[in-house]
Amino acid sequence: MPTFTPHAGVVLVVDDAVETLGFLCDALSQQDYTVLVARNAAEALERLEIATPDAVLLDCVMPGESGFSLCRKIKAHPAWAHVPVIFMTGLSETDHIVEGFACGGVDYVVKPLKLPEVLARLARHMHNAHVGRMAQAAVDVAGMGVVVLDRQGRLAWRSPQAALWLEQAFGASAAAATAWLQSAWETAAQHPLGSGSLLAQSVGEVGIGERMLVLRLGHEGLRASTQRLQDAALTPRETEVLGWLAKGKTNRDIAQILGMSPRTVNKHLEHVFEKLGVETRAAAAAIVSGSLSA
Repeated sequence: MPTFTPHAGVVLVVDDAVETLGFLCDALSQQDYTVLVARNAAEALERLEIATPDAVLLDCVMPGESGFSLCRKIKAHPAWAHVPVIFMTGLSETDHIVEGFACGGVDYVVKPLKLPEVLARLARHMHNAHVGRMAQAAVDVAGMGVVVLDRQGRLAWRSPQAALWLEQAFGASAAAATAWLQSAWETAAQHPLGSGSLLAQSVGEVGIGERMLVLRLGHEGLRASTQRLQDAALTPRETEVLGWLAKGKTNRDIAQILGMSPRTVNKHLEHVFEKLGVETRAAAAAIVSGSLSA
């Protein structure tokens, strides 16, 4: 059986049992992880506001709010939704296991914990999440969006940038957007978008009957990125934060450069994302890149 070597990262451990916290903190530290600790949902949310971890080890049953409820909040927050959540609990009934996956958990381990198993699962899920984020960021920052249509021609997946452009072009009409994408299966399709156009081109099948399409803006659409930044009416501080984000700086880097706390950087980015109508760092950076290319 293959083994997976953990990569250094930040792990948030949420459990009201002191013994479990100590046991896991020691083990994770020995594997070069940075460990954040919380004993209930409220403390966990406080930690998340300060720093976004690479993974969460979450107890299901705690005083006050349950782990299931906390997981739903994590998955509903755009800045945290990508973080893999692994449940750890003494509950082994089928309905609890089903609820764990239904609320967004990626895995479920039953106490008493088997440390080698927990570490292997943690490393694998962190690796998968990292690869997914890198792939998503690559297509978005490159100024393109990606969509996948299933064998019935339905929209099966779309990157954040693609979702943004489709919403701008077709509004809430998912049927119209899907019909347009289907028209690009054989030949490239074009649709008006702002002062320019949105282009779609098939790059072939990615599975049995599944087809991937690449979306990009026509030349005129690049100038729309500049107009979009102007219309967003960002404050000088928000503009500074966005500029450093577009250069690939982390929140911690930006905080050090601008002399503010990482939490303040998070708040500025929340406002920037809302004003620009995006959900990810990659999509925001792509707008900046597009305005510079115009």
